[in-house]
Amino acid sequence: MYRQQTIGTHGYAAPEYVETGHLSIHSDLWSFGVVLYEILTGRRVLERHRPTAEQKLLYWVRQYPADSKKFSMIIDLLLRDQYSINAARKIAKLADSCLNKNAKDRPTMNRVVEILKQAIQDSQKGTNSVNNNY
Repeated sequence: MYRQQTIGTHGYAAPEYVETGHLSIHSDLWSFGVVLYEILTGRRVLERHRPTAEQKLLYWVRQYPADSKKFSMIIDLLLRDQYSINAARKIAKLADSCLNKNAKDRPTMNRVVEILKQAIQDSQKGTNSVNNNY
């Protein structure tokens, strides 16, 4: 049986694309979830120079769930004083929903935009910066 070879950047491809070779809007949402975590953490999707447990971004961030006390440890140092921890948690939860293994359970892009707007509003309120949560 001929299987179509997938093409794309390693780490950004949705599981269903890797499996079937077919892209959809849901595949784009997966990639967007990866990008959100790159922004939050200041890390790339794959960094071979890091310890093994930290090389793959998506495996590493799972150790720091958005609702945990240690979540603030993964936030990029350059962002810590600029955004509230509540906004960062909201973005991480959004990224998690975009990274849902079941493609049909990922949010729509309209929902993504709504959540991002809410996160911006949370940040503009200026309460609980990430550094205040150590």
